[in-house]
Amino acid sequence: MSDKKLRNQVRERANFLCEYCHSPEEASAALFEIDHIRPRSLGGDDSLDNLALACQRCNRYRYNFVTGVDPQTNRIAQIFNPRTSVWNSHFIWTSDGLKIIGTTPIGRVTCRRLDFNDEKHNEGFIVQARRLWVQGGWHPPKSDSRQKN
Repeated sequence: MSDKKLRNQVRERANFLCEYCHSPEEASAALFEIDHIRPRSLGGDDSLDNLALACQRCNRYRYNFVTGVDPQTNRIAQIFNPRTSVWNSHFIWTSDGLKIIGTTPIGRVTCRRLDFNDEKHNEGFIVQARRLWVQGGWHPPKSDSRQKN
């Protein structure tokens, strides 16, 4: 299978949303990246089951981490895996659609590690972008209720 064909399969399977923060690819200035859920540096491969569509922001923050510390329990938990878990089982949107809240240890670890709401740097760029997307009527994505792939 060609790299282009595999990339398109990953993009289509994800409904063109970052599989971590659910940002829409069409709102980005660049195509999203293909993330290795289990990083190659930790023995992951290039199989379709190990690949996820990720915005540059999530891919950068995730790096090669697969776990993090749950801020509520102070215990180590896995980062969200879009191949084995359903997004809305671990996350909810705030009522205004601007922030993602982790509702489980996996959700909280992922929110923290990937800085879903720009809390590490207080820049708020992603929250500002989401505000525009909400005003445009295309956020939060309706696919958040979809079943796992």
